[in-house]
Amino acid sequence: MRAVPVSRIRRPIDWRDIRDRLATLWRRSLRFRTIVITVALTAATILVTCVAMALVIQNELFTARKDQVLLEAQRATAAAQATLDAAVDSTDPAAAQTLMNGIATRLSQQSSSDLIALYRIGPPSPLAPQPFISPAFDSSIVTQALRTQVQSNPDLQWWQSVALPSDDGRIVPGILVGHQLRFPAEDGVDYYELYMGYDLASASQTLAFVQVLLWVVGLVLVVLIGAIAWVVLRSVTTPIADAAETSAKLAAGDLGVRLPVRGEDELATLNRSFNAMADSIESQIKELADLSLVQQRFVSDVSHELRTPLTTIRLAADMINDQRGEFEPATARAAELLHAQVQRFEVLLGDLLEISRYDAGSVQLELEPTSMAHLAEDVIASMEQLAQQHGSDVRLVAPGGYTPIDMDARRVRRVVRNLLGNAIEHGEGRPIVVSVDSDRDAVALSVRDFGLGMRAEDVERVFDRFWRADPSRVRTIGGTGLGLSIALGDARLHGGTLSVWSELGRGSNFLLTLPRDGRPLGGSPLPLVPEDEQGGALEALGLTQPISLGRTGRTPS
Repeated sequence: MRAVPVSRIRRPIDWRDIRDRLATLWRRSLRFRTIVITVALTAATILVTCVAMALVIQNELFTARKDQVLLEAQRATAAAQATLDAAVDSTDPAAAQTLMNGIATRLSQQSSSDLIALYRIGPPSPLAPQPFISPAFDSSIVTQALRTQVQSNPDLQWWQSVALPSDDGRIVPGILVGHQLRFPAEDGVDYYELYMGYDLASASQTLAFVQVLLWVVGLVLVVLIGAIAWVVLRSVTTPIADAAETSAKLAAGDLGVRLPVRGEDELATLNRSFNAMADSIESQIKELADLSLVQQRFVSDVSHELRTPLTTIRLAADMINDQRGEFEPATARAAELLHAQVQRFEVLLGDLLEISRYDAGSVQLELEPTSMAHLAEDVIASMEQLAQQHGSDVRLVAPGGYTPIDMDARRVRRVVRNLLGNAIEHGEGRPIVVSVDSDRDAVALSVRDFGLGMRAEDVERVFDRFWRADPSRVRTIGGTGLGLSIALGDARLHGGTLSVWSELGRGSNFLLTLPRDGRPLGGSPLPLVPEDEQGGALEALGLTQPISLGRTGRTPS
């Protein structure tokens, strides 16, 4: 088989791709859309105008040619009838036939038609001249309706539009005119039908020329109007496009962009106003950035400065707490409260330092291969005593998530601890389900409780700093109100997501999804809305039997 040169291979035209590109250009380009609409409307207007003008010109040409033909035929018929009226009656058939031929010749001379036919009205007679039909005349073009009209009234002129054969074999439009002629005869007068055919080829040629001229002029007008619209639109849309591009850059954070101001027209006023707005936004953003920087530095400095005295206070509180058995009951209780609040203050200080690092953008991940399922087992085991104190039964459902992925284990463990701690505190002593699963692109962990739940407006603010759904509710674990905000930041640092579903009286479900090996995150291996809320049963989640927290007996997936 002979190889086909690469240069000869032609790719088929992808009309779908062209259509999609045009659709995209239609949506995104004001200039393209306006030019297309202008050209389309102009073309439609010119089309209607050209068709109307062509019809009017066609009608006028036909009417003018018809009137000319009828007048010419009437004059030729009158001249022929005058010749017949002046002829001397003769009984010689040869003389009568000669008269007939002479009349036909005179008709040809008096008119521009060479299609002439004379038919005798009435029965044939050996004494009357024989009918005359010119060689080019086709008798089939004479319809019976026209012959009836011509025979009915000798004083009127009748005509009919017909198709006539031309010299080159084509069929051209024409007009057939009918009259009556009176021939002198021995016993009175013989009547003959006279038919004269006129072609409209010249009128058709004129009409074709006019139509071509109209279409050419219309096409040129469409092109010219399109070019004019493009030029005009360019002068208008170019500043608009510049303004759109500049505003996009401004929205992206480039506060130094400005629009050029030329002239004193409306566009110059718009550009001037835009620049003034940009100056104001830049000034306010800089002020806010400076204020935020001062706040971040203040929080960071205060947190660092508090660490030394807090360490001393914690050591002292621990020592006093260890010896509380030797104190009076009131003093012992005060020692316990002091110890608990110092611990909470230390956690709060750590969270504030972490928040300040996020705000300053100085957080760095320490990635290491870690199994999400094993990490969840460790967190559940570490918080088992706390769950027992609250009467909650924590279950693990892990069909996947055993294969290690790169993550900052300390931060992810902190996220899981925070989610599970919140579930224990708000779970009302009901079962808590921790689910882990994975797919080719991501690994996910969800914490489902069946506690009080939250309202829709509370769900939208659950990740805000220091926000609580029920401010009157007393914390039993000692949270700071920053845990979920820090957890969301840790998830985003990994390129993942942290989302929540919750309904009053039905509990809550927090879903953490992390990408695998830096792949783009699409969906999540676990649903955000729990399966028991989608029509399933709680038993489908494995709540009827406790699940072992050991690391053996499970093949990694």
